[in-house]
Amino acid sequence: MSAIEAASKPVLGHGLRLQWEPAQDAHVLLFPEGMVKLNGSAGAIMSRCDGVRSLGDIVADLELAYGATGLGPDVEAFVALAIGKRWLELRA
Repeated sequence: MSAIEAASKPVLGHGLRLQWEPAQDAHVLLFPEGMVKLNGSAGAIMSRCDGVRSLGDIVADLELAYGATGLGPDVEAFVALAIGKRWLELRA
């Protein structure tokens, strides 16, 4: 997969829902066939994929929230993986 444009706006795939599940102490991705329990990093990224914020905005927000720099490649890699699994779609 080629690099994802920083201006692209990731959004949850059709028919999916992201929610915090207290019993799991984690974000979960719900779909008709079941659910996926996300780790902390995946949940932090997915919770920001609202179709309004660009990939660049999401990276900046995560870097600010976690006091880190250089998260872009890891966030882009996860978003690419999530697109491949149809968990996310991109808006222009």
